[in-house]
Amino acid sequence: MSNTGKRSSDVSKALPPPVNVESVHLRVEEKISLTCGRDGGLQNMELLGMVTLRVMDEKNGRIRLILNNNDNKGLQLQTHPNVDKKLFTAESVIGLKNPEKSFPLNNDVGVLKWRLQTTDEALIPLTINCWPSESATGCDVNIEYELQEDSLELNDVVISIPVPSGVGAPVIGDLDGEYKHDSRRNILEWCLPVIDSNNKTGSLEFSIAGQPNDFFPVNVSFVSKRNYCDIQVTKVTQVDGDISTRFSSETSFVVDKYEIL
Repeated sequence: MSNTGKRSSDVSKALPPPVNVESVHLRVEEKISLTCGRDGGLQNMELLGMVTLRVMDEKNGRIRLILNNNDNKGLQLQTHPNVDKKLFTAESVIGLKNPEKSFPLNNDVGVLKWRLQTTDEALIPLTINCWPSESATGCDVNIEYELQEDSLELNDVVISIPVPSGVGAPVIGDLDGEYKHDSRRNILEWCLPVIDSNNKTGSLEFSIAGQPNDFFPVNVSFVSKRNYCDIQVTKVTQVDGDISTRFSSETSFVVDKYEIL
């Protein structure tokens, strides 16, 4: 049994169609793990990223990847042992130490990875504030989000708030987006199809019998086709003659853990 509701919800933006895969294909993948205290304060945030290369035509085996690295967050970057580290450090170019060699064919090769670990609250991509206040009949809960990283577009955002069992469904007040009450799992899911710079803040209010501690931990999930750290492969060239090579790429930024305790 679940109750669903919708109020003033934006029409979901369609995600881009699947990538047309070229014979040189790149994946830029990031995963975030974050724990915040309910009274504010970032306990820990770790972000792991990787660029994976797949070459599917031997004539494109001897290539270099030209990167645009606009990171200003203090990432730790690490290249694959077979990659020319000096070339990467000096020019943000990924190429093999031995330029006569080719990248493996039809294999996913992680060529660059990065890590960011921080307790700097300014780096939280999406802040969540949950304010339960006791009332005569239980608790009035106000929960709000704010996107701190304007360049991001988060899709399929679900903010999951635990609610007490056996006291009926929460009474929903003001709401941006949609909600779903899962009475079997005792979870109130606040669902937002997209959060971006045009939709930076939003709130949900509800009332239910319970104590302030009942509404934690709050968990968040989302997916994004834009990465958090501004690192992109902008060009692929042949080692011989520096000729541009067609390539395709896909980017994903997903949640491993995102909780407010």
